[in-house]
Amino acid sequence: MTDLHIVLLSILQGLTEFLPVSSSGHLILFSKFTTFPDQGLALDVAVHLGSIIAVVIYFWSDVWMVIKGILKNFFVPNFKNPGNKLFWLIFIGTIPVVLFGLFLRSMNIEFRDDEGSKIIGWTILGFGLLLFVADKIGMTIRQVKHLGIIDALLIGLAQCVALIPGTSRSGITITMARFLGMERREAAKFSMLLAIPAIIGAASLIGFELYESHNFQEMILAVDGVTYSFIASIIAIYIIMWWLQKSTFLPFVIYRVILGTILLLNSYGYIDLLKN
Repeated sequence: MTDLHIVLLSILQGLTEFLPVSSSGHLILFSKFTTFPDQGLALDVAVHLGSIIAVVIYFWSDVWMVIKGILKNFFVPNFKNPGNKLFWLIFIGTIPVVLFGLFLRSMNIEFRDDEGSKIIGWTILGFGLLLFVADKIGMTIRQVKHLGIIDALLIGLAQCVALIPGTSRSGITITMARFLGMERREAAKFSMLLAIPAIIGAASLIGFELYESHNFQEMILAVDGVTYSFIASIIAIYIIMWWLQKSTFLPFVIYRVILGTILLLNSYGYIDLLKN
């Protein structure tokens, strides 16, 4: 894998992770429709980890509030403490994706085969339209502090669907949050915070497997991916949070509809614009 390959993948991941357009889908498509080989899960997780570091830095005040809340009440939830409440909301929202991810792993189910571009095409298109519906009819009256256990669980269940490439983890969690009446910026904020434990867990698991396999070369490449992805991610976070101050998710929906349509036409043989 060349330095150029790592840089391009990391930038692509960083720019798409927090936009509701599916970063994992774009990473897989990148290898399918370019001369670069598939980067594999190790680098995928590494560049996601770079994105999480960016989230922690951008939302440092919220992260610090959670840490203080945990130190005060770890074993007994205290929803009167904002930091403790946010911790338990994130914890509850993470449980479904952990269980579902372990199930898929035990069944050796993944979506990197020849049908992958069809799956990504349908998910990018379908869940893009679902985001449009949620953003259109969803009220904009609730913030993260208004969420309850059921809300966190529903958003967590939605996050499970993001294990299918093309769905977009941020997109599907924001969609559910908008259906629950959350403000756009608040929906994006909770989506990003919810990503922290899920991606750190996946990164730790893959990193341990790499260590056991003594594949140190791939580990070094992964470190480079974290660095480049972090830079692109922090820029993307500032952009999306600024955009949502006054705008809707419509531009992202339009992008998903166009991209999804092109992918499906290509996958079913109607066009060959994306073939190598």
